[in-house]
Amino acid sequence: AGPMPWVIAIMVALTVMAAAAGLALSNLASNASAAISGGITVQIVEAAPAERDRQAEVAVALLSNRDDVADVHRVPDAELESLIEPWLGEAAGTADEAIPIPALIDARLRGPVTPQRLEDLRAVLTASVPSAKVDAQSSWLGPVFHAIHSLQWLAIGLVVLLAATSAAAVWLAARSALGSNRDTIEIVHLLGGTDGQIARIFQRSIAIDALVGGIAGLLLGLIAVFLLGRQFGALGSGMVAGGALGIVDWVAIAAVPLAGVLIAMFTASLTVLGALRRKL
Repeated sequence: AGPMPWVIAIMVALTVMAAAAGLALSNLASNASAAISGGITVQIVEAAPAERDRQAEVAVALLSNRDDVADVHRVPDAELESLIEPWLGEAAGTADEAIPIPALIDARLRGPVTPQRLEDLRAVLTASVPSAKVDAQSSWLGPVFHAIHSLQWLAIGLVVLLAATSAAAVWLAARSALGSNRDTIEIVHLLGGTDGQIARIFQRSIAIDALVGGIAGLLLGLIAVFLLGRQFGALGSGMVAGGALGIVDWVAIAAVPLAGVLIAMFTASLTVLGALRRKL
């Protein structure tokens, strides 16, 4: 007993937060990957507004007439101006503005975007639209996905480390309890008690401590996850919204205290049986 429930509560709370972060990052990466699969972006970089609009119309027509293009959409100029307004100010995109805004076209191909398909599409567009620049959406989001995958591995590492730390704490608590109850254990042995019976007593005691600490840690972790979720939700970003946790994710998070109890019981049993065999 003693501080053991509080130690386990802290470990479970940290594990819940790490697991929730890892699951949210996994959902975010999956949803973002599905959203941009087959997506390409065409920019018409032309200073003259009339010529820019003409080339944009030609590019939309060319893409719409291709069988391998599933969807074509030109982003409205007003939407582009609202996107760049925080950086260039309210005057950005006006007729007398020194920094012209390129026309932007979103398109989605049928199937994955391969380098060969991208090169063929560039050749077709630049032949009729010399100011066109074609990029796969997955290419410029590549560094973002690499960073997300790195954070996922970090979350997994934290969960494993916290599980090992919890097992070490249980091992120390069991060793301490064995030392303080050595005389009682010897009497139980003299009365015919087996090592297995003694180990089950320690198991039951540590399981209760782990369950109490696990429930407390789960509540603390869920409060932290809820508060962080509200903060990220306030950003209003579609990409961040893709990291929302689903029912399966919440079930996995709720299973963290149960896993903590099982680890504590298994560690306690191994520790007590090993020590008794060595006649400590």
